[in-house]
Amino acid sequence: CTVAHLNPSQIGSVCVGLAGAARPEISELINRIVSELVPGKVEVVGDNVIALQAAFGGGPGVIVIAGTGSIAYGRNREGQTARAGGWGFAISDEGSGHWIGRTAVAAAIGAWDEKPEQDLRLIEMLMKSWSLQTIEQVVPAANATPPPDFSALFPAVLSLADSGDRIARDVLIQAGTQLANLAGVLLLRLFPHAGAVPVAMSGGVFGSSALVRQIFYNSLCSEHPNAMLNP
Repeated sequence: CTVAHLNPSQIGSVCVGLAGAARPEISELINRIVSELVPGKVEVVGDNVIALQAAFGGGPGVIVIAGTGSIAYGRNREGQTARAGGWGFAISDEGSGHWIGRTAVAAAIGAWDEKPEQDLRLIEMLMKSWSLQTIEQVVPAANATPPPDFSALFPAVLSLADSGDRIARDVLIQAGTQLANLAGVLLLRLFPHAGAVPVAMSGGVFGSSALVRQIFYNSLCSEHPNAMLNP
């Protein structure tokens, strides 16, 4: 309001889009806070809703968001909407920054199981990120309660992948494939007999990793030729 030189009393309606808004306790809290600031109508929706609107306006399409978490959200020509993924770190959020970090830890430990004597840059990165002194300390750190912030490992995994580390690249390839699968689920649900369907990407994982974008594009288009990807 300050930047726009408006008085809050002049606002007739507000739409707030944010992660977690599907949970009633979150949406009710935000609604109550904003209602104290403006007199008009307040609507609280998920960040996937505003991302879809930003990508396609009121038209049809599927957007895949991959940041700390992940979700695919779409709307068909009849106005029906659906989502896939985005059910939380423990059971979902495939291809997200959190998923990439956690999968990288699992892959590094698995590689160490196979050949403990090999030099693993990914293990070294984990130890440095978590301020650990030995490889044996990685496992209890990864399984701690509350769990560590796996998404904070994403930049390091990305850096290793860019330098050619095989394990890090494999993790990003898996991420791109998983995200393509989420989009594919919605293409089948919302557009079973449609022609070309616009698909968009959003979020830091897509924005930071050319490899994830490439795998996402190739995997989705090979399975669903009707997908028209807007990079």
